[in-house]
This record gives sequence, structure tokens and C-alpha cells, in this order.
Amino acid sequence: MTITTYLEESAQSLMRAAGALADERVDQAIATMTAALDAGKPMLVCGNGGSASDAMHITGELVGRFLLERRALNCICLASNPAVLTAWSNDYDYETVFSRQVEAYAQDGGVLFGISTSGNSGNVVKALETARALNMTAIGLTGEGGGKMAPVCDIQIDVPSRSTPDIQQIHLCVYHYICAEIERRIVG
Repeated sequence: MTITTYLEESAQSLMRAAGALADERVDQAIATMTAALDAGKPMLVCGNGGSASDAMHITGELVGRFLLERRALNCICLASNPAVLTAWSNDYDYETVFSRQVEAYAQDGGVLFGISTSGNSGNVVKALETARALNMTAIGLTGEGGGKMAPVCDIQIDVPSRSTPDIQQIHLCVYHYICAEIERRIVG
């Protein structure tokens, strides 16, 4: 395989996603996130592995800036504090490492944005369940079908692929779009 072939295949995956993603769910997620952030409520973001890096990336764009000059937004990455991650996982378990932080940072009217390529990450599922129990909106970004996250999300965005690299590439485009739209709506 050449880089040209790889990029062409990636472009084809993105085009399949463009035709298959439900605009109304993405728009609903953006409207919900924007309303929470505009009101100063927290947007918590979590994921494992590459999705943890995505959670950090999203948080950086929203606390800092994506394209427009604006105020900082209350966005917290639950995968970015190594002391919390390692202490809680060592003393209790890894399955509740994000839900514990949701307990700490939750506010009625806030949002939890959980990311998982498979949709089956146990700690993300538990975080979404905890967020809903604490009157936060649970939003998921997954691969095709949504896995175990689908039934615990208020809004589920599942991209049309079962290939981890393709899902991750599509996720990047989806959350960049989300960040751009949140910023545009907040700036007005």
C-alpha cells in the first residue's frame, strides 16, 4: 500500500460517513453542548487510549480556542489527571475511574461526552450512567451500532465503520465540526 492509496481509502471512509451520519443527532449534540457551556455548566469528556487523546484534544480546543477568539469554556478531560487515574485505579478499580470524576464535577444541566471506537469501554459506559443519574446529558461518539454505550446515551453519534483506524479518523472530523459549531454559536 502507498500513502496515496491509504489517503484515498481514508477519503472514501469519510465520504461514506458524510452520507450516513444523522445530521439531527449531531445537531442535537451541538445544541445541547452549546447550551450547557453557554450557561457555564461543565462539559466533561472521556475515553481510553486514542479516545483519551481525542478527549484531551477536544478539551484543548474548547478551553483554549478552535478558530474564533472567545472566552474560555468549562470543558474538563477526565483522562488528563494521572494522579486521579492511577490512585483511583490502584485503590479501587479502573471501571469506575471516570464515573468517580463525574461525581466530583457533575452539575445539573451539564454534559458528559464519552468517546469509544467500539462503544464497549466499561469505564465510559459507567461514566455515562453516572452522568444521567446526576441530571447531566450523556452524549456518546462511537463506531457503528454504538455498542454498550448506545442504551445509556441520551444522544448517540455512531459513525458507519467497524474499523478502529477509520472510526478514529471520522471521529476527528466529527469533533472538529462540533468544536467549530459550538464556538460559532457561542460567539454568535
